[in-house]
Amino acid sequence: MKFTVTLEQDEDAMFIVECPAIPGCISQGATREEALENIKEAIALCLEVRAEKGMPLMIETEQVEVAA
Repeated sequence: MKFTVTLEQDEDAMFIVECPAIPGCISQGATREEALENIKEAIALCLEVRAEKGMPLMIETEQVEVAA
């Protein structure tokens, strides 16, 4: 499965990565690469827990266009 993630660097230079399709699925890393590897593990664990609890695996996400 492929998931879209967001990645940003915080004030302490840590990379914070989140999977918007899975509420609460967030990880971090000292480098961009580490953060992206960590979110893969977090996604797998979140999906496992959600399945065990009978929760929907993901929420629906959409892209919308906004005139600037």
